[in-house]
Amino acid sequence: MSPADPSPAQPDDAAQARADIAIDVADIPALADVDQRLASRVKTSAFESSAQTTAATFARRLATIEAAVEDPFWRFTSTEMRTLPIPRLESLSRHWIFQTHRLAQWQEDLRRATSHQAGDAAGLAARRAAWEATASGATELPLALRERVDELIADLTSAEAALSDPLARLIALGRRGNAVDASIQSAQRRVADAVAAYDVRLTRIDAPPLWRLDAASVTPTAGTGDVIRSGLEIESRFATEYTQGDAIRGLRALQTLLVCSLPLLLWLAWRSRAPIRAGQVSRTEAAVLSRPLSCWLLLVVIGVFAFQPDAPMLTHQLALLAAVVPVLRLLPASRRRLLGMAPYVASALFLLLRLGFVLLSSAAAYRLYILALTLLGLAAAGWLLWRARRHDHAAHTGRLGQALRVAVHVGAMLLAVALVANALGNVSLAETLTGGVIDSLYFALLLAAGLTVVATWIQLLLKRPGVSRFRLARDHAGPAVQMLLNLMAVAAVVGWIVYALDRFRVLAPVHASLSALLGYSWALGDLRLSLGHVLLFVLTVVIAFWLAKTVRLVLDGEVLSRMSLPHGVANSVASLSYYTVLMLGLVGALSAAGFKASQLTFVLGALGVGVGLGLQNVVNNFVSGLVLIFERPFQPGDVVEVGGTTGRVVDIGMRATRVSTFDGANVVVPNGQLISQQLVNWTLRDRSRRLEVRVGVAYGSAPAEVEAVLAEVAAATPGVATTPAPVVLFDGLGSVAMEFVVRAWTHEYEDAGAIRSALVARLYDALLARGIGLAHGAATVYPPPPPAPAGI
Repeated sequence: MSPADPSPAQPDDAAQARADIAIDVADIPALADVDQRLASRVKTSAFESSAQTTAATFARRLATIEAAVEDPFWRFTSTEMRTLPIPRLESLSRHWIFQTHRLAQWQEDLRRATSHQAGDAAGLAARRAAWEATASGATELPLALRERVDELIADLTSAEAALSDPLARLIALGRRGNAVDASIQSAQRRVADAVAAYDVRLTRIDAPPLWRLDAASVTPTAGTGDVIRSGLEIESRFATEYTQGDAIRGLRALQTLLVCSLPLLLWLAWRSRAPIRAGQVSRTEAAVLSRPLSCWLLLVVIGVFAFQPDAPMLTHQLALLAAVVPVLRLLPASRRRLLGMAPYVASALFLLLRLGFVLLSSAAAYRLYILALTLLGLAAAGWLLWRARRHDHAAHTGRLGQALRVAVHVGAMLLAVALVANALGNVSLAETLTGGVIDSLYFALLLAAGLTVVATWIQLLLKRPGVSRFRLARDHAGPAVQMLLNLMAVAAVVGWIVYALDRFRVLAPVHASLSALLGYSWALGDLRLSLGHVLLFVLTVVIAFWLAKTVRLVLDGEVLSRMSLPHGVANSVASLSYYTVLMLGLVGALSAAGFKASQLTFVLGALGVGVGLGLQNVVNNFVSGLVLIFERPFQPGDVVEVGGTTGRVVDIGMRATRVSTFDGANVVVPNGQLISQQLVNWTLRDRSRRLEVRVGVAYGSAPAEVEAVLAEVAAATPGVATTPAPVVLFDGLGSVAMEFVVRAWTHEYEDAGAIRSALVARLYDALLARGIGLAHGAATVYPPPPPAPAGI
């Protein structure tokens, strides 16, 4: 046999692999039953999937998306898009964004279904391969077992075939979905190019000067109705698709707001009738409570913008129009003097701006209409400023009034720029500035009214007896409510800024600039930091500190204080919860900032080196703080004495404990010192303290009478405990007096000094009243010798 020939004693790799996966003969019966049940279940499942049209359901959903994507109504060419007004372009953009969300949800559902069936198919293939290896490897397999193996292989093959058809259909649907995605992306690029072209026109002359317009171009054409119907059809068809879609974001939250808020508002209005008639609520609270429908409508409008920012433009515009009356009715009474006629002027301009869509068929007529709105806005701004100056508005309104006057000045300047741009022929810029000023002012009024409603509800909720009985609400409601209102005001300002930037067509460049700024990074070896990461780290740390403080406050104030816990357990649990939340927040902040596990290991290693070089005391105090938390030798409020310092424990930190002395000083005691030195806790188990007064009585007094008088006075002194009872001891015979000791207890540790003083005064008065003299040491004073006579 030549060396090149394979040796028959050495099997090839394929045979060795089959031998490795072959099933042992003894295990064939049991495993065959298991795999046959699996094959039957898979075939049944595949049959039921076909019956219940799992793949057909995905096909129908994709067909709906395809119909919306391929509809000729939405397939504008690039040239046609450049002739559309910016509201229509924004509607088209939102339409394609909505289709993108629908397709993404469909693809995610398809991926899960495909992965599940692909996993089943792979499992069946592996089991079939094992049984085929068993059949081919076992040459002397009993006939019954061989038939069982062949039967099982046939069942597994049949199950694979039953599963392959639905899986192939799902895979084919995935390829169709990819083609639809490419079509959507192409349409989005065309819309983005048209919007970018409109933004470029903001800096260019896109129409002849105003003085070159002729009368024929101003007259609306007969196609006005067609233009209006076309615009409304775009909006209405998109709104229909949006409401019938299966990927509406925030719909459940908005529905919850719609369903739950109206009955609650009606109930509050019914319950508040008597307090309103009796004048027990403020004017603002009465206005909110007595107008539940306006409140509900205003909240729904704000909910539409908050929960469905990508809803059709028609939905947002109708919501803004529906909020005109509620905004005017719910503005706070305290701001009416400040705002004056401004809300009515802004609302009127907003309504007039919305009526301009009837002139969209004639570019010149729409241009003149925008010009008229610009002039009307300038006149209104001038009238408001004149009225404020006439009524000495600045002397009564403070900083807020000054900010409003600045806003009116800025709006007037923008309207003046729009007027000049319209006259010179930059109609796009004039339309954007005029519409931006009017819509921004109205949206600010909408947010102000919404804040008024929410703030009023929060304050009324805290006034209810069921809430005010909580100590946390009584002690911390004011600062907490003020902080919440401040956060809501900040959120409203941020929302208004985003809306205003979008309305003035500068949101996209501002967003791009901020993204570039926040994305700028610095590389320090393997560590890469950006300004966005730093800001995110700071924000996460602030939130972690606030959340940890809130958790500790709730546990201390409402949860642990109502439970029967051993001494110090409540403070230990609250402190551990505080530091646990804080630690998790810090880890989350580091993760949010982009730190990886290897980088955190480097930081911890550097910290270990720091501990070895100079942080031993810090670590010692930290570990001692943990020991104090778990052993609980004292808690905040206890009176302790350590290292010659006596005072009341204010708080126990992880590094040091703060003690307030009775002289008014705050002493920071390291935790390591509290562990290593002797610690005296005067109030560990109770707040009792022994009072001791020594009395010297003149010789000749009856000791029994003296003891009775002292005991009677001690027992009758306010603040002295009856149990244990006061004790009077005849302590000794001194050189000048009989010495007695009065020992009494008080449970009022804080007033122990005052009680002892009262006891001494009462003892003195009682002894004098009984004619018992108090002995004291006598001293002889010798006069100085007379001076010597002069001359001696």
